[in-house]
Amino acid sequence: MKILSLGAGVQSTVMALMSAHGELPPVDCAIFADTGWEPDGVYKHLDWLDGLVSNPLRVNHPFPVYRVSAGDIKEDVLKGCNSTGQKFASLPFFIKKQDGEVGFGRRQCTQEYKIAPIRKKIRDLLGVEKGKRVPKGVEVEQWIGISTDEAVRMKPSRDKWCINRWPLIERKMSRNDCARWFEEKFSDRELAKSACIGCPFRNDSGWREMKISDPKTFASAVDFDAAIRDHDRGRHNFDGELFLHRSCLPLGEVDFRNLEDKGQINM
Repeated sequence: MKILSLGAGVQSTVMALMSAHGELPPVDCAIFADTGWEPDGVYKHLDWLDGLVSNPLRVNHPFPVYRVSAGDIKEDVLKGCNSTGQKFASLPFFIKKQDGEVGFGRRQCTQEYKIAPIRKKIRDLLGVEKGKRVPKGVEVEQWIGISTDEAVRMKPSRDKWCINRWPLIERKMSRNDCARWFEEKFSDRELAKSACIGCPFRNDSGWREMKISDPKTFASAVDFDAAIRDHDRGRHNFDGELFLHRSCLPLGEVDFRNLEDKGQINM
């Protein structure tokens, strides 16, 4: 069984389309893990992609797109629990300690809200009940959308029955190569950038773009950023105040203007 791990971003979108159009081997299905807190544009893009790759009249190798979820990550964080309701859902927040030093929270969100629900769906597709072992000899090939510029992220699967594969790496495709491929095939559309609205890993360019092009989504991130500091500190056990931005300033107060915005020449 070949499974495509679909994030609905640049690389996984192109990988899915290349498979559906016969430029990569066919897959049996794609699985999208929904954190419950993606920008509206990601969900709209996913709807379009789903309608295309699952339509036998429009592609050579159609396949279904399954959507799974471990819960709403935003609501779980604000409730002080994780995806199973047991402990605080740990996002990689920036932590401003009392002595002024800045720390960094552990990143457990990817495992809990992305990897785990996809793994559960794969086991369901194999017909393996919870608590049961995958039968010997059963093997799954999981495609992951990592391009050459992100090769450091390549890691083997923890499950012996699952083999991770990186088709974009095999074809020596970078993120820019993926963007060019999409532009040539679908010049009337724009690729989505998949990431939780309140992801602390978002860079200033990403925050700036969100603030300008999607103020509603940016406002949601600002409200969340304020809420994690007002949160009951006894629940999250962090020694300091939590922030989404590395400056440890409230998100709504951070200056995201670039050099051009300030009237300077960017060399």
